[in-house]
Amino acid sequence: MKKYAFGVDIGGTTIKIGLFETSGNLIEKWEIPTRTQENGTYILNDIAEAIAAKLAEKNISEKEIEGIGVGVPGPVGDDGTVYKCVNLGWSVFNVAIELERKTGFKVKVGNDANVAALGEMWQGGGKGYKNLVMVTLGTGVGGGVIINEKIISGSDGAAGEIGHLRVKERETETCGCGNHGCLEQYASATGIARVTKKYLEEHDDETVLRNTPELTAKAIFDAAKLGDEVAIKMVDETAKILAKGLSLVACVVNPQVFVIGGGMSKAGDFLIEQVQKYYQEYAFHACKNTFFKLADLGNDAGIYGCVRMIIK
Repeated sequence: MKKYAFGVDIGGTTIKIGLFETSGNLIEKWEIPTRTQENGTYILNDIAEAIAAKLAEKNISEKEIEGIGVGVPGPVGDDGTVYKCVNLGWSVFNVAIELERKTGFKVKVGNDANVAALGEMWQGGGKGYKNLVMVTLGTGVGGGVIINEKIISGSDGAAGEIGHLRVKERETETCGCGNHGCLEQYASATGIARVTKKYLEEHDDETVLRNTPELTAKAIFDAAKLGDEVAIKMVDETAKILAKGLSLVACVVNPQVFVIGGGMSKAGDFLIEQVQKYYQEYAFHACKNTFFKLADLGNDAGIYGCVRMIIK
Protein backbone atom coordinates (compact mmCIF):
# COMPACT_ATOMS: atom_id res chain seq x y z
CA MET A 1 0.00 0.00 0.00
CA LYS A 2 1.34 3.40 -1.00
CA LYS A 3 1.29 6.29 1.46
CA TYR A 4 -1.26 8.71 -0.03
CA ALA A 5 -4.60 8.79 -1.84
CA PHE A 6 -7.09 11.41 -2.99
CA GLY A 7 -10.83 11.51 -2.34
CA VAL A 8 -12.91 13.60 -4.77
CA ASP A 9 -16.59 14.30 -4.11
CA ILE A 10 -18.18 15.98 -7.13
CA GLY A 11 -21.21 18.14 -6.40
CA GLY A 12 -23.31 20.31 -8.66
CA THR A 13 -21.72 23.53 -7.33
CA THR A 14 -18.35 22.54 -5.86
CA ILE A 15 -15.91 19.65 -5.95
CA LYS A 16 -14.52 18.63 -2.56
CA ILE A 17 -11.02 17.14 -2.67
CA GLY A 18 -9.11 15.53 0.17
CA LEU A 19 -5.48 14.46 0.39
CA PHE A 20 -5.27 11.48 2.74
CA GLU A 21 -2.77 9.10 4.14
CA THR A 22 -4.03 5.63 3.28
CA SER A 23 -4.20 4.94 7.02
CA GLY A 24 -7.27 7.19 7.04
CA ASN A 25 -5.69 10.43 8.22
CA LEU A 26 -7.01 13.49 6.36
CA ILE A 27 -4.04 15.75 5.62
CA GLU A 28 -5.83 18.56 3.80
CA LYS A 29 -9.14 19.27 2.10
CA TRP A 30 -10.18 22.01 -0.29
CA GLU A 31 -12.80 22.85 -2.88
CA ILE A 32 -12.85 23.93 -6.50
CA PRO A 33 -15.86 25.13 -8.53
CA THR A 34 -17.79 22.58 -10.56
CA ARG A 35 -17.74 23.93 -14.09
CA THR A 36 -20.81 22.36 -15.65
CA GLN A 37 -20.67 24.40 -18.85
CA GLU A 38 -20.54 22.54 -22.15
CA ASN A 39 -21.96 19.36 -20.61
CA GLY A 40 -19.37 19.18 -17.85
CA THR A 41 -16.45 18.95 -20.26
CA TYR A 42 -14.07 20.75 -17.89
CA ILE A 43 -14.75 18.81 -14.70
CA LEU A 44 -12.24 15.99 -15.00
CA ASN A 45 -9.53 18.31 -16.37
CA ASP A 46 -10.05 20.62 -13.38
CA ILE A 47 -9.72 17.70 -10.97
CA ALA A 48 -6.55 16.44 -12.64
CA GLU A 49 -5.01 19.91 -12.53
CA ALA A 50 -5.98 20.43 -8.88
CA ILE A 51 -4.38 17.12 -7.87
CA ALA A 52 -1.21 17.81 -9.85
CA ALA A 53 -0.93 21.24 -8.23
CA LYS A 54 -1.35 19.78 -4.73
CA LEU A 55 1.35 17.16 -5.35
CA ALA A 56 3.73 19.90 -6.47
CA GLU A 57 2.84 22.09 -3.47
CA LYS A 58 3.40 19.24 -0.99
CA ASN A 59 6.42 17.89 -2.85
CA ILE A 60 4.83 14.44 -3.02
CA SER A 61 6.00 12.02 -5.70
CA GLU A 62 3.46 10.41 -8.02
CA LYS A 63 4.98 7.08 -6.98
CA GLU A 64 3.57 7.62 -3.48
CA ILE A 65 -0.05 7.85 -4.66
CA GLU A 66 -2.27 4.79 -4.33
CA GLY A 67 -5.01 6.31 -6.45
CA ILE A 68 -8.08 8.55 -6.65
CA GLY A 69 -11.57 7.72 -5.43
CA VAL A 70 -14.42 9.72 -6.96
CA GLY A 71 -18.02 10.20 -5.84
CA VAL A 72 -20.57 11.45 -8.37
CA PRO A 73 -24.25 12.52 -8.02
CA GLY A 74 -25.78 9.79 -10.14
CA PRO A 75 -25.89 6.05 -10.81
CA VAL A 76 -22.50 4.39 -11.37
CA GLY A 77 -21.61 0.91 -12.60
CA ASP A 78 -18.92 -1.23 -10.98
CA ASP A 79 -16.54 -0.46 -13.86
CA GLY A 80 -16.74 3.30 -13.27
CA THR A 81 -19.32 4.05 -15.95
CA VAL A 82 -21.64 6.92 -15.03
CA TYR A 83 -25.21 6.50 -16.27
CA LYS A 84 -26.04 10.19 -16.65
CA CYS A 85 -25.43 12.90 -14.05
CA VAL A 86 -28.00 15.55 -14.88
CA ASN A 87 -26.57 18.09 -12.41
CA LEU A 88 -23.16 17.84 -14.07
CA GLY A 89 -24.35 17.73 -17.66
CA TRP A 90 -22.86 14.26 -18.14
CA SER A 91 -24.37 11.54 -20.28
CA VAL A 92 -23.14 7.92 -20.20
CA PHE A 93 -19.35 7.49 -20.12
CA ASN A 94 -16.60 5.80 -18.11
CA VAL A 95 -15.26 8.34 -15.62
CA ALA A 96 -12.64 5.96 -14.22
CA ILE A 97 -10.97 5.40 -17.60
CA GLU A 98 -11.05 9.10 -18.48
CA LEU A 99 -9.57 10.31 -15.20
CA GLU A 100 -6.95 7.55 -15.22
CA ARG A 101 -5.90 8.77 -18.65
CA LYS A 102 -5.63 12.36 -17.45
CA THR A 103 -3.74 11.63 -14.20
CA GLY A 104 -1.93 8.32 -14.61
CA PHE A 105 -3.39 7.11 -11.30
CA LYS A 106 -5.73 4.23 -10.53
CA VAL A 107 -9.30 5.56 -10.24
CA LYS A 108 -12.46 4.10 -8.69
CA VAL A 109 -15.86 5.76 -8.97
CA GLY A 110 -19.03 5.42 -6.91
CA ASN A 111 -22.36 7.10 -6.33
CA ASP A 112 -21.96 9.96 -3.84
CA ALA A 113 -24.48 8.58 -1.34
CA ASN A 114 -22.88 5.14 -1.45
CA VAL A 115 -19.36 6.45 -0.92
CA ALA A 116 -20.59 8.60 1.97
CA ALA A 117 -21.93 5.42 3.56
CA LEU A 118 -18.56 3.78 3.02
CA GLY A 119 -16.82 6.74 4.64
CA GLU A 120 -19.07 6.56 7.71
CA MET A 121 -18.37 2.83 7.96
CA TRP A 122 -14.62 3.40 7.76
CA GLN A 123 -14.05 6.42 9.99
CA GLY A 124 -17.47 7.70 11.11
CA GLY A 125 -20.67 6.76 12.89
CA GLY A 126 -20.63 3.25 11.44
CA LYS A 127 -17.07 2.46 12.45
CA GLY A 128 -16.79 -1.09 13.75
CA TYR A 129 -19.66 -2.42 11.60
CA LYS A 130 -19.39 -4.31 8.31
CA ASN A 131 -23.04 -4.14 7.26
CA LEU A 132 -24.84 -0.82 7.35
CA VAL A 133 -27.30 1.44 5.61
CA MET A 134 -26.65 5.16 5.64
CA VAL A 135 -29.73 7.36 5.47
CA THR A 136 -29.25 11.00 4.49
CA LEU A 137 -32.14 13.26 5.48
CA GLY A 138 -31.77 16.52 3.58
CA THR A 139 -33.61 18.05 0.64
CA GLY A 140 -34.45 14.46 -0.23
CA VAL A 141 -33.80 11.10 1.40
CA GLY A 142 -30.60 9.48 0.18
CA GLY A 143 -29.29 6.03 0.96
CA GLY A 144 -26.15 3.96 0.75
CA VAL A 145 -25.92 0.22 1.37
CA ILE A 146 -22.73 -1.46 2.59
CA ILE A 147 -22.63 -5.26 2.91
CA ASN A 148 -19.47 -7.02 4.09
CA GLU A 149 -17.64 -3.67 3.78
CA LYS A 150 -18.55 -3.33 0.09
CA ILE A 151 -20.87 -0.89 -1.66
CA ILE A 152 -23.98 -2.49 -3.14
CA SER A 153 -24.62 -0.51 -6.31
CA GLY A 154 -27.01 -2.80 -8.21
CA SER A 155 -27.18 -3.61 -11.91
CA ASP A 156 -27.85 0.00 -12.94
CA GLY A 157 -26.14 1.77 -10.05
CA ALA A 158 -29.50 2.58 -8.43
CA ALA A 159 -29.28 0.44 -5.28
CA GLY A 160 -29.80 2.40 -2.08
CA GLU A 161 -32.39 4.80 -3.51
CA ILE A 162 -34.47 4.36 -0.38
CA GLY A 163 -35.97 7.84 -0.72
CA HIS A 164 -38.08 6.46 -3.54
CA LEU A 165 -39.65 3.58 -1.68
CA ARG A 166 -43.38 4.02 -2.22
CA VAL A 167 -44.75 4.31 1.30
CA LYS A 168 -48.14 5.94 0.69
CA GLU A 169 -50.98 5.43 -1.73
CA ARG A 170 -53.32 8.16 -2.99
CA GLU A 171 -50.69 10.90 -2.83
CA THR A 172 -51.65 13.65 -5.28
CA GLU A 173 -48.39 15.63 -5.23
CA THR A 174 -45.60 14.38 -7.46
CA CYS A 175 -42.15 13.44 -6.18
CA GLY A 176 -39.10 14.82 -7.98
CA CYS A 177 -38.62 11.37 -9.50
CA GLY A 178 -42.04 11.56 -11.15
CA ASN A 179 -43.76 9.01 -8.92
CA HIS A 180 -46.17 9.58 -6.03
CA GLY A 181 -45.96 8.64 -2.35
CA CYS A 182 -42.17 8.32 -2.09
CA LEU A 183 -40.52 8.23 1.32
CA GLU A 184 -38.67 11.49 0.71
CA GLN A 185 -41.97 13.32 0.21
CA TYR A 186 -42.57 12.87 3.95
CA ALA A 187 -39.31 12.05 5.75
CA SER A 188 -36.92 14.62 4.24
CA ALA A 189 -36.37 18.15 5.53
CA THR A 190 -38.47 19.50 2.67
CA GLY A 191 -40.97 16.70 3.20
CA ILE A 192 -41.74 17.48 6.85
CA ALA A 193 -42.07 21.16 5.97
CA ARG A 194 -44.47 20.32 3.13
CA VAL A 195 -46.61 18.03 5.28
CA THR A 196 -46.70 20.55 8.12
CA LYS A 197 -47.72 23.39 5.83
CA LYS A 198 -50.53 21.27 4.46
CA TYR A 199 -51.66 20.37 7.99
CA LEU A 200 -51.76 24.03 9.03
CA GLU A 201 -53.87 24.87 5.99
CA GLU A 202 -56.38 22.14 6.82
CA HIS A 203 -56.57 22.53 10.64
CA ASP A 204 -56.91 25.41 13.07
CA ASP A 205 -54.89 24.08 16.04
CA GLU A 206 -52.97 26.68 18.00
CA THR A 207 -49.24 26.42 17.34
CA VAL A 208 -46.17 28.66 17.28
CA LEU A 209 -45.53 27.34 13.78
CA ARG A 210 -48.17 29.71 12.41
CA ASN A 211 -45.96 32.64 13.46
CA THR A 212 -42.71 31.15 12.18
CA PRO A 213 -41.21 33.38 9.43
CA GLU A 214 -39.90 30.35 7.53
CA LEU A 215 -41.41 26.92 8.08
CA THR A 216 -38.30 24.73 7.99
CA ALA A 217 -37.52 21.30 9.42
CA LYS A 218 -35.33 22.99 12.04
CA ALA A 219 -38.18 25.29 13.11
CA ILE A 220 -40.50 22.31 13.44
CA PHE A 221 -38.04 20.26 15.50
CA ASP A 222 -37.18 23.25 17.69
CA ALA A 223 -40.87 23.82 18.39
CA ALA A 224 -41.40 20.14 19.16
CA LYS A 225 -38.54 20.16 21.66
CA LEU A 226 -40.27 23.08 23.42
CA GLY A 227 -43.52 21.12 23.66
CA ASP A 228 -45.60 22.54 20.80
CA GLU A 229 -48.28 19.91 20.21
CA VAL A 230 -48.63 20.37 16.45
CA ALA A 231 -44.85 20.24 15.99
CA ILE A 232 -44.69 17.09 18.14
CA LYS A 233 -47.39 15.53 15.97
CA MET A 234 -45.48 16.37 12.77
CA VAL A 235 -42.22 14.94 14.13
CA ASP A 236 -44.08 11.85 15.30
CA GLU A 237 -45.60 11.29 11.86
CA THR A 238 -42.21 11.80 10.19
CA ALA A 239 -40.51 9.33 12.54
CA LYS A 240 -43.28 6.80 12.00
CA ILE A 241 -43.11 6.84 8.20
CA LEU A 242 -39.29 6.83 8.20
CA ALA A 243 -39.27 3.85 10.56
CA LYS A 244 -41.73 2.02 8.33
CA GLY A 245 -39.51 2.63 5.29
CA LEU A 246 -36.39 1.47 7.13
CA SER A 247 -38.15 -1.67 8.34
CA LEU A 248 -38.73 -2.56 4.69
CA VAL A 249 -35.06 -1.93 3.89
CA ALA A 250 -34.01 -4.12 6.82
CA CYS A 251 -36.03 -7.04 5.45
CA VAL A 252 -33.95 -6.92 2.28
CA VAL A 253 -30.38 -6.21 3.48
CA ASN A 254 -30.53 -6.84 7.27
CA PRO A 255 -27.93 -4.24 8.30
CA GLN A 256 -26.24 -4.14 11.69
CA VAL A 257 -26.80 -0.40 11.90
CA PHE A 258 -28.60 2.51 10.28
CA VAL A 259 -26.38 5.60 10.21
CA ILE A 260 -28.50 8.75 10.04
CA GLY A 261 -26.97 11.85 8.45
CA GLY A 262 -27.97 14.95 6.50
CA GLY A 263 -29.22 18.30 7.76
CA MET A 264 -32.24 16.87 9.55
CA SER A 265 -30.02 14.58 11.64
CA LYS A 266 -28.98 17.70 13.59
CA ALA A 267 -32.17 17.10 15.57
CA GLY A 268 -30.02 14.41 17.19
CA ASP A 269 -31.34 11.84 19.65
CA PHE A 270 -34.72 13.59 19.69
CA LEU A 271 -35.31 12.22 16.18
CA ILE A 272 -33.37 8.96 16.54
CA GLU A 273 -35.30 7.85 19.63
CA GLN A 274 -38.63 8.42 17.89
CA VAL A 275 -37.57 6.47 14.80
CA GLN A 276 -36.22 3.61 16.93
CA LYS A 277 -39.52 3.38 18.82
CA TYR A 278 -41.56 2.90 15.67
CA TYR A 279 -38.92 0.74 14.03
CA GLN A 280 -39.35 -1.78 16.86
CA GLU A 281 -43.07 -1.82 16.09
CA TYR A 282 -42.68 -2.38 12.34
CA ALA A 283 -39.50 -4.46 11.95
CA PHE A 284 -39.43 -8.17 11.16
CA HIS A 285 -38.51 -10.03 14.36
CA ALA A 286 -35.05 -11.06 13.11
CA CYS A 287 -34.22 -7.43 12.25
CA LYS A 288 -35.26 -5.75 15.50
CA ASN A 289 -31.69 -5.66 16.87
CA THR A 290 -30.55 -3.13 14.27
CA PHE A 291 -28.75 -0.19 15.88
CA PHE A 292 -29.28 3.47 15.03
CA LYS A 293 -26.33 5.88 15.04
CA LEU A 294 -25.81 9.48 14.03
CA ALA A 295 -23.32 10.16 11.23
CA ASP A 296 -20.04 11.72 12.39
CA LEU A 297 -18.27 12.98 9.28
CA GLY A 298 -20.75 15.54 7.95
CA ASN A 299 -19.88 16.82 4.48
CA ASP A 300 -16.53 15.01 4.60
CA ALA A 301 -18.10 11.54 4.52
CA GLY A 302 -17.87 11.45 0.73
CA ILE A 303 -14.14 12.11 0.48
CA TYR A 304 -13.44 9.54 3.20
CA GLY A 305 -15.50 6.96 1.36
CA CYS A 306 -13.77 7.73 -1.91
CA VAL A 307 -10.41 6.93 -0.37
CA ARG A 308 -11.78 3.77 1.22
CA MET A 309 -12.78 2.56 -2.27
CA ILE A 310 -9.18 2.92 -3.40
CA ILE A 311 -7.45 1.13 -0.55
CA LYS A 312 -9.68 -1.96 -0.44
